[in-house]
Amino acid sequence: MTPLPHPGPGDGDRQARQLLWRCRRGMKELDVVLECFARETLPGASPQERQAFAELLAQPDPLLAAWLLTDTTPPEARFAALTARIRDLCRLGHAAAVFSGEDRSGDRVS
Repeated sequence: MTPLPHPGPGDGDRQARQLLWRCRRGMKELDVVLECFARETLPGASPQERQAFAELLAQPDPLLAAWLLTDTTPPEARFAALTARIRDLCRLGHAAAVFSGEDRSGDRVS
């Protein structure tokens, strides 16, 4: 899977660029986690996966922050699975610094 480059003029995947833009929330930690996930997964994502991600991005920032940056699990199964996938991918990738209070396995470090 090829990660999304930084969008520029003439990029072909308009939907992916739009979703990537919607990842910019104004809260640095959310921006980093959401953009990491988008760049890594959108190029190979199915239409259903893109739709689920779009629906997640439609949620308010306080909910996204709770779901992605803490151990809070969304009540809806579709969001619970997606947020777990985002946290897992980003803990191991470029967004690992956001989870700096955890080791690579996701366990809290004292």
